[in-house]
Amino acid sequence: MTVFVCVNTSKQIGDKDHVKVFANVDAAEKWFEENDPEGVAFEYEVLE
Repeated sequence: MTVFVCVNTSKQIGDKDHVKVFANVDAAEKWFEENDPEGVAFEYEVLE
C-alpha cells in the first residue's frame, strides 16, 4: 500500500499544514487543483 505525501516547507514542523497525506493520487490531484496548482506529492510506501 502507498500514500502520497506533500511537505510544505514554508510551514514549521508541527504545524497542521506542514505535511499532507493523501490516500491516493486522485485525492492528491483534486486537492492540488483546488489549493496549490504548482504543488507536488511523492508516493511513499506504508509499512505494515
